[in-house]
Amino acid sequence: MPIKLFTPATPPNPDIDGKIWIAIGQERLAAGNPTEALQALQRAATMLPLNADVYRVQAAALHANGQQPQALAAGMAVEALERGSAVDLFNIGTAYFMNRHWEPAGHWYRLALMLDPDLVSANQNLAEVLRQQGRSAEADEHSDRAYRRQSLFIEPAATPVRNVLILCCGRPGNVPFDYLLPTTVNALIKWVIEYAPAGQSLPHYDIVFNAIGDADTAIGSRAAVDRFLAINRRPLLNPPQRIDRTARDRIGALLAGIDGIEVPQVVRWDRRPDGPTQGHVPLAAASMNYPVIARRVGAHGGEGVELLQSPQELTAAVVPGAEQLYLSSYCKYRSDDGYFRKYRIIFVDRRPYPYHLAIGSHWLTHYDTADMLPMRWKTEEEHCFLQDPIGVLGPAAWAALIAIAQRLDLDFGGVDFSVLADGRLLIFEANATMMVHPEHYHEVLKFKNPYVQRIYDAFDCMLAQRMGLGAATVAT
Repeated sequence: MPIKLFTPATPPNPDIDGKIWIAIGQERLAAGNPTEALQALQRAATMLPLNADVYRVQAAALHANGQQPQALAAGMAVEALERGSAVDLFNIGTAYFMNRHWEPAGHWYRLALMLDPDLVSANQNLAEVLRQQGRSAEADEHSDRAYRRQSLFIEPAATPVRNVLILCCGRPGNVPFDYLLPTTVNALIKWVIEYAPAGQSLPHYDIVFNAIGDADTAIGSRAAVDRFLAINRRPLLNPPQRIDRTARDRIGALLAGIDGIEVPQVVRWDRRPDGPTQGHVPLAAASMNYPVIARRVGAHGGEGVELLQSPQELTAAVVPGAEQLYLSSYCKYRSDDGYFRKYRIIFVDRRPYPYHLAIGSHWLTHYDTADMLPMRWKTEEEHCFLQDPIGVLGPAAWAALIAIAQRLDLDFGGVDFSVLADGRLLIFEANATMMVHPEHYHEVLKFKNPYVQRIYDAFDCMLAQRMGLGAATVAT
C-alpha cells in the first residue's frame, strides 16, 4: 500500500515528515524508480539534513541511477554522520572543491558546519565557494567566523630551510603563494593579520612576505600591518606602500612617461548615496571615451565585468554587490586574425619572466576560458612566446616591460597586457595579485612547466639573497 503523507490540516513535523520521505524513497527505489527515489530523498534531506538513513538510501539510489561518484560521497556521509564527524564531511566537500564543483562542495561544507559551526577549514572553503557563486556578503560572514576563531596557520617544512611569515587578509586579493613557497623547504606561518588578537605571539620567522596584494582589499588590514611592521626587524617583501600605488585608478600615473605603452583611463566611482558623488556618475566618467569596462572594486578574474556603451547604460548598470566600481576606457585590441591576445609577464625582484599567453575569441580574455587546449596553433604560439619573449614582442616592448618592473618596484608582481597594431603594449593591470601555477592535469600544457619553474627558482633565489645566504643567479 502506498505511504500517505499528512493532510493539509496536520501540523508539519520535520522529524516525522522527513522519515516519511525516506520511506517513500525506499519504496520508489524498490519499485525500480531511482530518479523518483532521489527526488523524495532530497525532500527528506531538507527536513533531516543530519540523518544517516537519508544518505544510506540516497547512496543506493544514486548507485542504481549510475551516479557512482555521488553514491560514494553519500556512502561516506553515512559513516561520517554516524560518527558525528564534521571533519569527514568537510573532506567530502573538499573532493568537490578541488575540482571546482561548487554546488556539491557547498552542500557538504554546510553539513559539516551543522555539526561544528566553528570548524575553521569548512568556513574558509565555504566562503570561497560562495564567492565563486557571486554571493560575496555570505562569503564574508563565513570568512569572519573562520578568522575570528583562528588567525594564525602554520605549515611545517619537510626539510626546513627558512620560516616565512606571510601577511594575509581575510578577503580576496592575496597573492596566490602556495606554489611560490613550497613546503618542501619553506615553513609557512600564514597570518590573517586584521583578525589577530592584541599581543599575538608569533613563532620564529626569517623573512616576511606581504601577500596582501590588492590595493583596495589591503585597506581593511592596513592599520594592523603598519603596527606590526613598526616593530618588525626581518627582511620584508612587497612593502604595503608599493602595493598602494597599484590600484587600478593609480596605475596610469605610476607608469606615466614609459615609452611604448598605452594605459587606459580609469575612474573610481563610489555609488553609495553618502559617497563623494552621492550615487551620481562622476563627471570624469561621463566624459570618458565610451565604451567603458565596469568592474567591482576588489574583484578579480573577470567577476561581474560589464562593457557599457554610454553614460546612460552606466547609470542603469547593475553590478551585483558593487557599491564602488572601476570604470576603464575600452581600447580595441583584436588582432588581424580576429582573436584577442592577453600576455602575462611575472616580475621577480624587478626582472621580467614570461608566464602565459591566452588567445581567445572574446574581448574579456582569460586563460581558462580562451579555449586553448583544442587548438594546437594557440599553444604553439604560446610556446614561442615563452621561448623567446623578446623575439615575439620586440626589443622596444621588452624594454617597456623592464621599465614597468622598475617603476612598480615590487619583489613579486606582474602585468597583463596585449600588443596593439603599432607595437605598443596595452596595459590591463599591473600589480602583485598574479597567479603562477604549474600544469599538472593537461598533458598538452606541460611544455609550460620549465618556464614556470624558472619563476619559482627566481623567487627562491630572491628569498635566499634577502636572508643574506646568497644564491646562484637565475637566467632571464
